[in-house]
Amino acid sequence: MTDPAKPELLIVDDDPTITDTLAYVLSNEFAVRTAESRPHAKALLRQLDAPPRLALIDLGLPPQPHRPDEGFQLIAELIAAAPTMKIIVLSGQNDEANARHARTLGAIDFVAKPADPARLRTLLRQALSLNAAETGSAASGLLGNSPPMQKLRQQIAQFADAPFPVLIEGESGSGKELVAHALHRQSRRAAKPFLALNCAAISPTLVEPTLFGYAKGAFTGATAPRAGYFEDAVDSTLFLDEIGELPLELQAKLLRVLENGEFQRVGETQSRVSNARVVTATNRDMRSEIRHGRFRADLYHRLSVFTVSVPSLRDLGDDKLLLLDHFRQFYADQIGTQPFELDTDALRLWRDYAFPGNVRELRNIVIRLCTKYSGTRITPALLQAELDRESLAPAGANGSSLADDSVLLDAARRQLEADPDFKLDEVLKRWERGFVEAALALTNGNLSQAAKRLGVHRTTLYSRMQSHGEHTEEK
Repeated sequence: MTDPAKPELLIVDDDPTITDTLAYVLSNEFAVRTAESRPHAKALLRQLDAPPRLALIDLGLPPQPHRPDEGFQLIAELIAAAPTMKIIVLSGQNDEANARHARTLGAIDFVAKPADPARLRTLLRQALSLNAAETGSAASGLLGNSPPMQKLRQQIAQFADAPFPVLIEGESGSGKELVAHALHRQSRRAAKPFLALNCAAISPTLVEPTLFGYAKGAFTGATAPRAGYFEDAVDSTLFLDEIGELPLELQAKLLRVLENGEFQRVGETQSRVSNARVVTATNRDMRSEIRHGRFRADLYHRLSVFTVSVPSLRDLGDDKLLLLDHFRQFYADQIGTQPFELDTDALRLWRDYAFPGNVRELRNIVIRLCTKYSGTRITPALLQAELDRESLAPAGANGSSLADDSVLLDAARRQLEADPDFKLDEVLKRWERGFVEAALALTNGNLSQAAKRLGVHRTTLYSRMQSHGEHTEEK
């Protein structure tokens, strides 16, 4: 039983000695919950009314405790389920590339084992204060003057007051929930509560009673009737995040509500009517989901009467500098320190960096720089240590830009200047692995088709997958 007065902390590590020790050391200040694997952590999360505000995550989790893959996937899933959760990686895999990638996914810091409990407590306190400061603040507002941001604000103003559904598309960390809040604030529903449900953060068996409510005795634990989100969102906005996670069997019921407003509580036959304005969001390619039979085409068309695409940060040009200034001042004020500065070359590196984790990654980088380098003038070498080395190629690089020798030469020069520890073999290996994984994803794991996409022989692809330690069973 956790203490409701204490902030909740999730610790995920497959070593019971570590989880028990940390739980004992930190339990006087935090309500600690522990898990030994990614599935265990996800199952635990689904049992909670609200996700923990803090997490300590080991990268090396079963079934592959000597690789970081499970830890990386868990970070991505936790951030998807709880975007405001502050995650600190606590790992024996003290590799700078792992640290950078964990931060790109959304972790705010990386601590190597064995960790000093006093330092962990300090980091958790700082993360908690930042969490509280961000709640209800304008720290993550829709800032920017670039053409994509101007178009986004124009669309929000145009669609806000209409009663029809809006589908918000965009990459993870780009600010889709902020767009949903803006649609609500600029509508006539603004005086009513904004209700939000993350479909990735709740057990599939609980989605229906949560959305539609239930009658007394409808299932074990239903000791009294309860209204659901559609019933509570009278004259208001209901935001369904990660809509691509909605189970197929529930998609027909959601479609019915969208078509005529009718729904039934679980365990009842009486029809009720909702007038909630439904806004949904996803970072998935919904057309691909439809092609693979994971999402209903008719529901997609009902949800996307209006579609808003949130731009990725790599496409926002000098807005990266505006966001830097905004977050730097905000978090320096919260921590009580002097803002850092970037020198001319570091500013160039900042503008050229692709920010694969979007605004969330930028914000977390600023938090770390504020904490580590208060009042300091930061050089490219210091800044590069906080960036994901794989993302230091020109923003938006593709086949056509790689074919341009001048672009490639400039990118190589910038990376060599910014990274004194550059290792060509490591960079090439990571790029190769990225292209292999992308080809397999595009071909649903078909080796022959993936090899054709990559322009290599099937046996060559098989050999390279084995060198990366990847699963090689033909689908």
